[in-house]
Amino acid sequence: MSVREVSPEKPVPRAPRADARRNLERLLRAAQEVFAVSGLDAPIREIADRAGVGVGTLYRHFPRRADLVAAVFHQEIEDCAGAAAALMANRAPFEALRAWVKLFVVLAVSKRGIAGAALLSDPAFEDVPVRRENQLRPAFRSLFEAAVSAGEARSDIDPDEFMDAISSLCMHAHDRRLAYAQRMVEVFLDGVRFDRPEC
Repeated sequence: MSVREVSPEKPVPRAPRADARRNLERLLRAAQEVFAVSGLDAPIREIADRAGVGVGTLYRHFPRRADLVAAVFHQEIEDCAGAAAALMANRAPFEALRAWVKLFVVLAVSKRGIAGAALLSDPAFEDVPVRRENQLRPAFRSLFEAAVSAGEARSDIDPDEFMDAISSLCMHAHDRRLAYAQRMVEVFLDGVRFDRPEC
């Protein structure tokens, strides 16, 4: 009787252990906070200390600074995009749009966001534009279209063009002009709001 040969099965990737996941979450939160205050060149040890882990743990998750910064970018994009559903569920359509745009402006203007980092030329950041398009743009579009459907925003403005206008303004605002960008975006938003005439 011949013995049937059995090809070895490919190993199934293990899910990260709970403590590893917690360390990763703490590192990302700490990096966001430190980068916000000290910039992208902040000492790695400062981030590890704030997260309550050793520097070795940080490097196991993020071998290079660019890897850490990219992970923070990705998390911020995901958080901003994910806020859209919660805002739509809890606010009137135009107010949800306004609140989300405020989050987007902070993200876009900040050095730790998607707008102004010199590290974006690193391969670790190659998918940042794709994530922006695939996550942020649909979130904005859903909010804008909800406001239009509710009769709270003008229907003659393309949401993609409007988001591009906001993005362009933010790209030129830089860190210290966040307040300027916020004021100008408020003007943009007032321009698209549809006010029903009072009876």
